[in-house]
Amino acid sequence: MELSQQLRKYLIMGTENCSRNAVDILREAIKGGITAFQYREKGDDSLRGYEKLELGMKLRKICSNNNVLFIVNDDPDLVAPLKADGIHVGQSDRKVDLLRAEFPDKIIGLSVSDDEELTKQSLEEVDYLGAGPIFPTVTKRDANPVTGTKWIRSIKESYPDLPLVGIGGITEENAHQVIEAGADGVAVVSAVTQAANVEKAVRNL
Repeated sequence: MELSQQLRKYLIMGTENCSRNAVDILREAIKGGITAFQYREKGDDSLRGYEKLELGMKLRKICSNNNVLFIVNDDPDLVAPLKADGIHVGQSDRKVDLLRAEFPDKIIGLSVSDDEELTKQSLEEVDYLGAGPIFPTVTKRDANPVTGTKWIRSIKESYPDLPLVGIGGITEENAHQVIEAGADGVAVVSAVTQAANVEKAVRNL
């Protein structure tokens, strides 16, 4: 399966996003049809050290058993022990050219929120982009200004061969707008982790 297809339904999650057991949520999300998972254990109440690694190993095993792409968020030290498929970074994290030198065979994803950020880093070292926030979001406290779906179209016109995922405020109701604008996939957090019926929420994305 091509990377663009593997990114179609992309769940991002850490314990701070969950009102119940993260392992159970991931299993339900996989039943619903997620195609990629990003382990993002960040925040004041997030796990640290061995606990973070231990949960990562559980989530990694579930993804491996179900052929779901497993990406680590901004933690190069977890890539090898978790045998992650790749790593995703933001603008203030480690530069993508340094990551490519360290992980020549891993998938590298980069978050972008405006045209200036698109030109800041070496996109030839990037395997996919996460663009947004497309809609207003409450998940990320320091989120950048909303970009809207027009920006998805603009990125696709400039970089037609680079897989693109929309993120930020995406729900069952508006996910189709992001795909129709040209994104290869949608990345969600609370739309799935806080859903009353996780399987159904994923199916509807």
